[in-house]
Amino acid sequence: MSFKYSINKLFIDKYARRNLHEEGIPIHFAKDSGRPPKLRIIDFFLDNPLFDFTKKEVIEALGMSKQTFYKYFEDIEKYGIVKVSRKMGRAKLYRINLEHPLVSMLREYETKVSMQIAEEEARKVNVPAKISSTYIGN
Repeated sequence: MSFKYSINKLFIDKYARRNLHEEGIPIHFAKDSGRPPKLRIIDFFLDNPLFDFTKKEVIEALGMSKQTFYKYFEDIEKYGIVKVSRKMGRAKLYRINLEHPLVSMLREYETKVSMQIAEEEARKVNVPAKISSTYIGN
């Protein structure tokens, strides 16, 4: 199970909503972030935290229509989830804002989910074999 699968199943709970409210992020944004296009965009940037991308590169990488991308990207940029990292001519390059509270929360969830998956896999590997009570010998 990958983080992409888990983030698409992620719904911001009451605790997370309270934290977002305390940070001054509108709750309606938290509700909207459960929508797949927004999550796909955020997830793309989360998967590539060391790189910056033009809008065109993100659109192509996600296979998303320009109309859908621009509809959702505006909010993502407005709330500071992504930020302009540099400009190349007229093009702006964007990177995930690792200091944003929502990004921090998602990365924390990613770590927790990854640890749970690793622990489950470790348990599967370390399951002791059943020892038969029948003795086969001389």
